[in-house]
Amino acid sequence: MRCIYYKPLMTKKLFLKTLGCAMNVRDSEHMIAELNRIERYDLTQDESEADLIIINTCSVREKPVNKLFSEIGQFVKHKKKSAKIGVCGCTASHLGEEIFKRAPEVSFVLGARNVSKITQAVNSEKFLDININYDESEYVFGEFRQNPYKAYINISIGCDKKCAFCIVPHTRGEEISIPHEIILSEAKKVAKNGAREIFLLGQNVNNYGRRLSNGKRGELNFSQLLTQISEIDEIERIRFTSPHPLHMDDEFLKVFASNPKICKSMHMPLQSGSTNILKTMRRGYTKEWFLERAQKLRDMSPDAAISTDIIVGFPGESDEDFEDTMSVMEKVRFEQIFSFKYSARPLTTAAQMTNTIDDKTASMRLKKLQDRHAGLLDEMTPNYKDRVFEVYFEELRENKMVAGRTSQNFTVCVDGSEELLGKIKNVKITRPQRLILYGQVV
Repeated sequence: MRCIYYKPLMTKKLFLKTLGCAMNVRDSEHMIAELNRIERYDLTQDESEADLIIINTCSVREKPVNKLFSEIGQFVKHKKKSAKIGVCGCTASHLGEEIFKRAPEVSFVLGARNVSKITQAVNSEKFLDININYDESEYVFGEFRQNPYKAYINISIGCDKKCAFCIVPHTRGEEISIPHEIILSEAKKVAKNGAREIFLLGQNVNNYGRRLSNGKRGELNFSQLLTQISEIDEIERIRFTSPHPLHMDDEFLKVFASNPKICKSMHMPLQSGSTNILKTMRRGYTKEWFLERAQKLRDMSPDAAISTDIIVGFPGESDEDFEDTMSVMEKVRFEQIFSFKYSARPLTTAAQMTNTIDDKTASMRLKKLQDRHAGLLDEMTPNYKDRVFEVYFEELRENKMVAGRTSQNFTVCVDGSEELLGKIKNVKITRPQRLILYGQVV
Protein backbone atom coordinates (compact mmCIF):
# COMPACT_ATOMS: atom_id res chain seq x y z
CA MET A 1 0.00 0.00 0.00
CA ARG A 2 1.39 3.32 -1.06
CA CYS A 3 1.12 6.27 1.34
CA ILE A 4 0.33 9.68 -0.10
CA TYR A 5 1.61 12.71 1.77
CA TYR A 6 -0.07 16.07 1.28
CA LYS A 7 2.00 19.17 1.62
CA PRO A 8 0.33 21.55 4.09
CA LEU A 9 -1.09 24.73 2.60
CA MET A 10 1.50 27.46 3.03
CA THR A 11 0.25 30.83 4.20
CA LYS A 12 1.79 34.21 3.63
CA LYS A 13 1.58 37.26 5.85
CA LEU A 14 0.10 40.58 4.77
CA PHE A 15 0.69 43.95 6.41
CA LEU A 16 -1.94 46.38 5.13
CA LYS A 17 -2.16 50.01 6.23
CA THR A 18 -5.40 51.76 5.31
CA LEU A 19 -5.65 55.55 5.29
CA GLY A 20 -8.66 57.76 4.66
CA CYS A 21 -12.36 57.11 4.34
CA ALA A 22 -14.72 54.16 4.71
CA MET A 23 -14.47 53.53 0.97
CA ASN A 24 -10.75 52.91 1.43
CA VAL A 25 -11.56 50.47 4.24
CA ARG A 26 -13.85 48.57 1.88
CA ASP A 27 -11.23 48.69 -0.89
CA SER A 28 -8.75 47.09 1.52
CA GLU A 29 -11.23 44.34 2.34
CA HIS A 30 -11.69 43.73 -1.38
CA MET A 31 -7.92 43.45 -1.86
CA ILE A 32 -7.61 40.91 0.95
CA ALA A 33 -10.47 38.87 -0.49
CA GLU A 34 -8.99 38.91 -3.99
CA LEU A 35 -5.53 37.87 -2.77
CA ASN A 36 -7.05 34.96 -0.85
CA ARG A 37 -8.73 33.63 -3.97
CA ILE A 38 -5.29 32.43 -5.13
CA GLU A 39 -3.27 31.86 -1.96
CA ARG A 40 -3.76 32.24 1.77
CA TYR A 41 -2.74 35.51 3.41
CA ASP A 42 -2.92 36.08 7.15
CA LEU A 43 -2.97 39.67 8.38
CA THR A 44 -0.12 40.84 10.59
CA GLN A 45 0.54 44.04 12.51
CA ASP A 46 4.31 43.53 12.21
CA GLU A 47 5.72 44.68 8.89
CA SER A 48 9.03 42.89 9.57
CA GLU A 49 7.36 39.47 9.25
CA ALA A 50 5.17 40.35 6.25
CA ASP A 51 5.62 38.82 2.80
CA LEU A 52 3.55 41.63 1.32
CA ILE A 53 3.19 45.23 2.49
CA ILE A 54 0.37 47.36 1.07
CA ILE A 55 -0.33 51.02 1.80
CA ASN A 56 -3.87 51.97 0.76
CA THR A 57 -3.55 55.73 0.48
CA CYS A 58 -5.71 58.84 0.74
CA SER A 59 -5.07 62.08 -1.14
CA VAL A 60 -7.87 64.31 0.15
CA ARG A 61 -5.37 66.33 2.18
CA GLU A 62 -1.70 67.08 1.70
CA LYS A 63 -0.28 65.69 4.95
CA PRO A 64 -0.98 61.96 4.31
CA VAL A 65 0.58 62.26 0.85
CA ASN A 66 3.77 63.82 2.21
CA LYS A 67 3.94 61.15 4.90
CA LEU A 68 3.72 58.31 2.37
CA PHE A 69 7.34 58.33 1.27
CA SER A 70 8.74 58.52 4.80
CA GLU A 71 6.59 55.50 5.69
CA ILE A 72 7.84 53.61 2.64
CA GLY A 73 11.39 54.33 3.84
CA GLN A 74 10.62 52.85 7.24
CA PHE A 75 9.07 49.76 5.69
CA VAL A 76 12.17 49.26 3.52
CA LYS A 77 14.35 49.34 6.62
CA HIS A 78 12.35 46.73 8.52
CA LYS A 79 10.89 44.44 5.87
CA LYS A 80 12.08 40.98 4.90
CA LYS A 81 14.38 40.98 1.88
CA SER A 82 11.86 39.06 -0.22
CA ALA A 83 8.81 41.13 0.79
CA LYS A 84 7.07 43.28 -1.79
CA ILE A 85 5.73 46.80 -1.16
CA GLY A 86 2.68 48.09 -3.00
CA VAL A 87 1.03 51.51 -3.02
CA CYS A 88 -2.70 51.57 -3.74
CA GLY A 89 -5.58 54.02 -3.54
CA CYS A 90 -6.08 57.67 -4.36
CA THR A 91 -2.47 58.82 -4.03
CA ALA A 92 -1.46 55.99 -6.33
CA SER A 93 -4.01 57.26 -8.86
CA HIS A 94 -2.67 60.80 -8.98
CA LEU A 95 1.09 60.23 -8.52
CA GLY A 96 1.37 57.07 -10.60
CA GLU A 97 4.86 56.45 -11.99
CA GLU A 98 6.32 59.22 -9.82
CA ILE A 99 6.04 56.79 -6.88
CA PHE A 100 8.52 54.44 -8.57
CA LYS A 101 10.90 57.35 -9.18
CA ARG A 102 10.77 58.59 -5.59
CA ALA A 103 10.64 55.12 -4.02
CA PRO A 104 12.26 52.53 -6.33
CA GLU A 105 11.71 49.81 -3.72
CA VAL A 106 7.96 49.87 -4.47
CA SER A 107 6.91 46.84 -6.54
CA PHE A 108 3.50 47.97 -7.75
CA VAL A 109 1.24 51.01 -7.92
CA LEU A 110 -2.50 50.37 -8.18
CA GLY A 111 -5.08 53.14 -8.50
CA ALA A 112 -8.32 53.45 -6.54
CA ARG A 113 -10.35 52.42 -9.59
CA ASN A 114 -8.31 49.23 -10.21
CA VAL A 115 -8.72 47.22 -7.00
CA SER A 116 -9.80 44.03 -8.79
CA LYS A 117 -6.31 43.79 -10.35
CA ILE A 118 -4.49 43.37 -7.03
CA THR A 119 -3.48 39.73 -7.66
CA GLN A 120 -2.07 40.62 -11.06
CA ALA A 121 -0.18 43.51 -9.48
CA VAL A 122 1.36 41.35 -6.74
CA ASN A 123 2.48 38.70 -9.23
CA SER A 124 4.12 41.20 -11.62
CA GLU A 125 7.29 43.25 -11.53
CA LYS A 126 6.87 47.03 -11.43
CA PHE A 127 3.15 46.80 -12.13
CA LEU A 128 1.36 50.11 -12.76
CA ASP A 129 -2.34 50.63 -13.39
CA ILE A 130 -4.00 53.93 -12.52
CA ASN A 131 -6.75 54.00 -15.13
CA ILE A 132 -9.59 56.07 -13.60
CA ASN A 133 -11.91 55.06 -16.42
CA TYR A 134 -11.70 51.36 -15.58
CA ASP A 135 -15.16 50.04 -14.71
CA GLU A 136 -15.44 47.71 -11.70
CA SER A 137 -19.11 48.46 -11.07
CA GLU A 138 -20.24 44.94 -12.02
CA TYR A 139 -17.22 43.04 -10.74
CA VAL A 140 -18.14 40.62 -7.95
CA PHE A 141 -15.32 40.65 -5.41
CA GLY A 142 -14.41 37.83 -3.09
CA GLU A 143 -15.73 37.92 0.46
CA PHE A 144 -13.75 39.34 3.38
CA ARG A 145 -14.84 41.60 6.23
CA GLN A 146 -12.82 42.63 9.25
CA ASN A 147 -15.91 43.30 11.36
CA PRO A 148 -18.41 40.40 11.45
CA TYR A 149 -21.11 42.61 12.91
CA LYS A 150 -21.06 45.40 10.32
CA ALA A 151 -20.76 45.20 6.55
CA TYR A 152 -19.65 47.94 4.16
CA ILE A 153 -21.31 47.75 0.73
CA ASN A 154 -20.35 49.97 -2.21
CA ILE A 155 -23.34 51.30 -4.16
CA SER A 156 -21.43 53.53 -6.57
CA ILE A 157 -17.90 54.32 -7.69
CA GLY A 158 -16.40 57.64 -8.70
CA CYS A 159 -17.78 61.17 -8.53
CA ASP A 160 -19.23 63.55 -11.13
CA LYS A 161 -19.18 66.62 -8.91
CA LYS A 162 -16.58 69.27 -9.74
CA CYS A 163 -15.96 70.77 -6.30
CA ALA A 164 -13.07 73.19 -6.64
CA PHE A 165 -11.15 71.80 -3.67
CA CYS A 166 -11.58 68.05 -4.27
CA ILE A 167 -9.19 65.67 -6.00
CA VAL A 168 -11.51 62.63 -5.81
CA PRO A 169 -12.95 62.91 -9.36
CA HIS A 170 -9.35 62.80 -10.61
CA THR A 171 -8.50 59.68 -8.57
CA ARG A 172 -11.74 57.67 -8.67
CA GLY A 173 -13.12 58.69 -12.06
CA GLU A 174 -16.68 59.39 -13.17
CA GLU A 175 -19.64 58.35 -11.08
CA ILE A 176 -21.23 54.99 -11.94
CA SER A 177 -23.91 53.27 -9.87
CA ILE A 178 -23.58 49.58 -9.11
CA PRO A 179 -26.62 47.61 -10.36
CA HIS A 180 -29.16 47.20 -7.59
CA GLU A 181 -29.29 43.42 -8.11
CA ILE A 182 -25.62 43.15 -7.11
CA ILE A 183 -26.14 45.37 -4.05
CA LEU A 184 -29.21 43.45 -2.87
CA SER A 185 -27.48 40.11 -3.40
CA GLU A 186 -24.50 41.25 -1.32
CA ALA A 187 -26.77 42.62 1.39
CA LYS A 188 -28.64 39.31 1.66
CA LYS A 189 -25.38 37.38 1.79
CA VAL A 190 -23.83 39.44 4.60
CA ALA A 191 -27.10 39.35 6.55
CA LYS A 192 -27.14 35.55 6.39
CA ASN A 193 -23.53 35.57 7.62
CA GLY A 194 -24.52 37.48 10.76
CA ALA A 195 -24.12 41.20 10.01
CA ARG A 196 -27.11 43.06 11.40
CA GLU A 197 -25.91 46.48 10.26
CA ILE A 198 -24.91 47.47 6.75
CA PHE A 199 -23.15 50.65 5.69
CA LEU A 200 -23.79 51.85 2.13
CA LEU A 201 -20.86 53.68 0.53
CA GLY A 202 -20.53 56.18 -2.30
CA GLN A 203 -19.19 59.67 -2.92
CA ASN A 204 -22.77 60.94 -3.36
CA VAL A 205 -25.02 58.10 -2.23
CA ASN A 206 -28.29 59.99 -2.67
CA ASN A 207 -27.44 60.51 -6.34
CA TYR A 208 -27.62 56.73 -6.75
CA GLY A 209 -29.11 55.42 -9.98
CA ARG A 210 -28.34 58.43 -12.14
CA ARG A 211 -26.08 56.42 -14.45
CA LEU A 212 -25.07 52.77 -14.75
CA SER A 213 -22.00 51.54 -16.62
CA ASN A 214 -24.02 51.18 -19.83
CA GLY A 215 -24.96 54.85 -19.67
CA LYS A 216 -28.58 54.10 -18.81
CA ARG A 217 -30.38 55.32 -15.72
CA GLY A 218 -30.84 52.79 -12.94
CA GLU A 219 -34.22 51.24 -12.17
CA LEU A 220 -34.07 52.45 -8.55
CA ASN A 221 -33.14 55.78 -7.00
CA PHE A 222 -31.49 55.93 -3.57
CA SER A 223 -34.73 56.20 -1.62
CA GLN A 224 -36.11 53.13 -3.40
CA LEU A 225 -32.85 51.23 -2.84
CA LEU A 226 -33.04 51.97 0.89
CA THR A 227 -36.60 50.67 1.00
CA GLN A 228 -35.71 47.42 -0.76
CA ILE A 229 -32.70 46.78 1.47
CA SER A 230 -34.86 47.37 4.56
CA GLU A 231 -37.12 44.53 3.43
CA ILE A 232 -34.34 41.99 4.08
CA ASP A 233 -35.49 40.46 7.37
CA GLU A 234 -32.11 39.83 9.00
CA ILE A 235 -30.91 43.42 8.49
CA GLU A 236 -31.78 45.58 11.47
CA ARG A 237 -29.80 48.75 10.76
CA ILE A 238 -28.86 50.68 7.62
CA ARG A 239 -26.30 53.50 7.50
CA PHE A 240 -24.85 55.37 4.55
CA THR A 241 -22.28 57.97 3.61
CA SER A 242 -22.02 60.49 2.15
CA PRO A 243 -25.21 62.10 0.94
CA HIS A 244 -24.91 65.41 -0.89
CA PRO A 245 -27.02 68.33 0.42
CA LEU A 246 -28.02 69.20 -3.15
CA HIS A 247 -29.82 65.86 -3.57
CA MET A 248 -31.66 65.87 -0.24
CA ASP A 249 -35.13 66.03 -1.74
CA ASP A 250 -38.36 65.49 0.20
CA GLU A 251 -38.69 61.86 -0.91
CA PHE A 252 -35.25 61.06 0.52
CA LEU A 253 -35.91 62.86 3.81
CA LYS A 254 -39.29 61.14 4.17
CA VAL A 255 -37.81 57.66 3.71
CA PHE A 256 -34.97 58.52 6.11
CA ALA A 257 -37.38 59.74 8.79
CA SER A 258 -40.07 57.07 8.45
CA ASN A 259 -38.13 53.84 7.91
CA PRO A 260 -37.27 52.37 11.34
CA LYS A 261 -34.32 50.38 10.00
CA ILE A 262 -32.51 53.48 8.73
CA CYS A 263 -30.22 54.80 11.46
CA LYS A 264 -31.06 58.34 12.48
CA SER A 265 -27.60 59.68 11.72
CA MET A 266 -27.22 62.03 8.76
CA HIS A 267 -23.92 63.32 7.42
CA MET A 268 -24.51 66.65 5.65
CA PRO A 269 -21.19 68.02 4.33
CA LEU A 270 -21.51 71.80 4.66
CA GLN A 271 -17.90 72.74 3.72
CA SER A 272 -18.70 76.47 4.16
CA GLY A 273 -21.60 78.49 5.52
CA SER A 274 -20.98 81.34 3.08
CA THR A 275 -23.03 81.36 -0.12
CA ASN A 276 -20.19 83.24 -1.83
CA ILE A 277 -17.61 80.63 -0.86
CA LEU A 278 -20.00 77.77 -1.68
CA LYS A 279 -20.31 79.23 -5.18
CA THR A 280 -16.53 79.43 -5.54
CA MET A 281 -16.29 75.87 -4.23
CA ARG A 282 -18.85 74.78 -6.87
CA ARG A 283 -21.00 73.05 -4.28
CA GLY A 284 -24.26 73.79 -6.08
CA TYR A 285 -26.29 75.02 -3.11
CA THR A 286 -26.56 78.12 -0.92
CA LYS A 287 -26.40 78.74 2.80
CA GLU A 288 -30.17 79.16 2.78
CA TRP A 289 -30.74 75.84 0.97
CA PHE A 290 -28.56 73.99 3.47
CA LEU A 291 -30.32 75.54 6.47
CA GLU A 292 -33.76 74.80 5.03
CA ARG A 293 -32.87 71.13 4.39
CA ALA A 294 -31.32 70.77 7.85
CA GLN A 295 -34.38 72.30 9.52
CA LYS A 296 -36.71 70.05 7.53
CA LEU A 297 -34.65 67.06 8.64
CA ARG A 298 -34.89 68.18 12.29
CA ASP A 299 -38.67 68.65 11.94
CA MET A 300 -39.26 65.28 10.28
CA SER A 301 -36.84 63.30 12.46
CA PRO A 302 -36.37 65.09 15.81
CA ASP A 303 -34.10 62.36 17.21
CA ALA A 304 -31.71 62.45 14.26
CA ALA A 305 -28.09 63.50 14.77
CA ILE A 306 -26.42 65.58 12.05
CA SER A 307 -22.69 65.53 11.35
CA THR A 308 -20.81 67.65 8.83
CA ASP A 309 -17.51 68.52 7.14
CA ILE A 310 -16.19 72.09 7.32
CA ILE A 311 -13.22 73.68 5.55
CA VAL A 312 -11.85 76.96 6.88
CA GLY A 313 -9.38 79.22 5.11
CA PHE A 314 -10.57 78.43 1.59
CA PRO A 315 -9.12 80.94 -0.93
CA GLY A 316 -10.96 84.26 -0.72
CA GLU A 317 -12.67 83.47 2.59
CA SER A 318 -13.25 86.81 4.36
CA ASP A 319 -14.02 87.32 8.04
CA GLU A 320 -17.68 87.70 7.05
CA ASP A 321 -17.61 84.42 5.13
CA PHE A 322 -16.15 82.65 8.15
CA GLU A 323 -18.79 84.16 10.43
CA ASP A 324 -21.43 82.76 8.08
CA THR A 325 -19.98 79.31 8.75
CA MET A 326 -20.10 79.96 12.49
CA SER A 327 -23.70 81.09 12.11
CA VAL A 328 -24.74 77.87 10.35
CA MET A 329 -23.07 75.83 13.09
CA GLU A 330 -25.01 77.75 15.74
CA LYS A 331 -28.32 77.25 13.93
CA VAL A 332 -27.95 73.56 13.04
CA ARG A 333 -26.07 72.57 16.22
CA PHE A 334 -24.24 69.68 14.62
CA GLU A 335 -23.72 66.69 16.88
CA GLN A 336 -20.35 66.08 15.19
CA ILE A 337 -18.06 68.04 12.88
CA PHE A 338 -14.98 67.08 10.88
CA SER A 339 -13.13 70.35 10.41
CA PHE A 340 -9.90 71.17 8.58
CA LYS A 341 -7.84 74.01 7.24
CA TYR A 342 -8.00 74.20 3.45
CA SER A 343 -5.32 72.07 1.81
CA ALA A 344 -4.48 72.76 -1.83
CA ARG A 345 -4.65 69.60 -3.91
CA PRO A 346 -3.12 69.05 -7.35
CA LEU A 347 -5.43 68.82 -10.38
CA THR A 348 -8.08 71.00 -8.67
CA THR A 349 -9.20 74.48 -9.72
CA ALA A 350 -8.75 75.86 -6.19
CA ALA A 351 -5.04 75.02 -6.36
CA GLN A 352 -4.72 77.68 -9.09
CA MET A 353 -6.35 80.42 -7.00
CA THR A 354 -4.09 83.22 -5.85
CA ASN A 355 -6.24 84.80 -3.11
CA THR A 356 -5.02 82.36 -0.50
CA ILE A 357 -5.51 82.73 3.25
CA ASP A 358 -2.38 82.82 5.40
CA ASP A 359 -1.85 79.87 7.72
CA LYS A 360 -2.05 81.94 10.90
CA THR A 361 -5.50 83.27 10.00
CA ALA A 362 -6.72 79.83 8.95
CA SER A 363 -5.41 78.30 12.18
CA MET A 364 -7.16 80.95 14.29
CA ARG A 365 -10.44 80.35 12.47
CA LEU A 366 -10.16 76.60 12.87
CA LYS A 367 -9.52 76.94 16.61
CA LYS A 368 -12.47 79.30 17.02
CA LEU A 369 -14.73 76.90 15.14
CA GLN A 370 -13.60 73.85 17.09
CA ASP A 371 -13.74 75.63 20.45
CA ARG A 372 -17.30 76.77 19.82
CA HIS A 373 -18.35 73.32 18.71
CA ALA A 374 -16.87 71.89 21.90
CA GLY A 375 -19.00 74.43 23.75
CA LEU A 376 -22.11 73.30 21.87
CA LEU A 377 -21.35 69.70 22.81
CA ASP A 378 -21.01 70.75 26.44
CA GLU A 379 -24.50 72.22 26.18
CA MET A 380 -26.02 69.18 24.43
CA THR A 381 -24.27 66.24 26.10
CA PRO A 382 -25.82 66.53 29.60
CA ASN A 383 -29.24 66.07 27.98
CA TYR A 384 -28.35 62.44 27.26
CA LYS A 385 -28.15 61.55 30.96
CA ASP A 386 -30.81 59.00 31.96
CA ARG A 387 -31.93 58.58 28.34
CA VAL A 388 -32.32 55.05 27.05
CA PHE A 389 -30.78 54.25 23.64
CA GLU A 390 -30.78 51.09 21.57
CA VAL A 391 -27.11 50.16 21.17
CA TYR A 392 -25.62 47.69 18.70
CA PHE A 393 -22.50 46.26 20.33
CA GLU A 394 -19.55 45.48 18.08
CA GLU A 395 -16.24 46.04 19.91
CA LEU A 396 -14.45 44.93 23.07
CA ARG A 397 -12.67 47.69 24.98
CA GLU A 398 -10.17 47.79 27.82
CA ASN A 399 -11.22 47.38 31.46
CA LYS A 400 -13.87 44.76 30.63
CA MET A 401 -16.01 47.18 28.65
CA VAL A 402 -17.97 46.69 25.44
CA ALA A 403 -18.63 49.48 22.93
CA GLY A 404 -21.40 49.97 20.44
CA ARG A 405 -23.32 52.69 18.65
CA THR A 406 -26.75 54.17 18.93
CA SER A 407 -28.93 54.80 15.90
CA GLN A 408 -27.62 58.39 16.05
CA ASN A 409 -24.03 57.05 15.81
CA PHE A 410 -23.12 57.98 19.39
CA THR A 411 -20.48 55.68 20.88
CA VAL A 412 -21.71 53.97 24.06
CA CYS A 413 -19.62 51.91 26.49
CA VAL A 414 -20.94 49.52 29.15
CA ASP A 415 -19.46 46.94 31.50
CA GLY A 416 -19.77 43.58 29.81
CA SER A 417 -18.20 40.76 27.86
CA GLU A 418 -18.13 39.33 24.34
CA GLU A 419 -21.61 37.91 24.93
CA LEU A 420 -22.95 41.37 24.02
CA LEU A 421 -21.21 41.48 20.64
CA GLY A 422 -23.58 41.45 17.69
CA LYS A 423 -26.59 42.22 19.85
CA ILE A 424 -28.84 45.26 20.22
CA LYS A 425 -29.61 46.18 23.81
CA ASN A 426 -31.34 49.05 25.60
CA VAL A 427 -28.79 51.12 27.51
CA LYS A 428 -29.49 53.82 30.08
CA ILE A 429 -26.88 56.58 29.98
CA THR A 430 -25.38 57.21 33.41
CA ARG A 431 -22.30 59.29 32.52
CA PRO A 432 -22.43 61.26 29.27
CA GLN A 433 -19.19 62.72 27.90
CA ARG A 434 -18.43 64.62 24.70
CA LEU A 435 -17.16 61.69 22.66
CA ILE A 436 -18.41 58.65 24.60
CA LEU A 437 -21.58 57.96 26.53
CA TYR A 438 -21.23 55.53 29.43
CA GLY A 439 -24.23 53.56 30.63
CA GLN A 440 -25.69 50.28 31.75
CA VAL A 441 -27.80 47.67 30.01
CA VAL A 442 -31.41 47.77 31.17
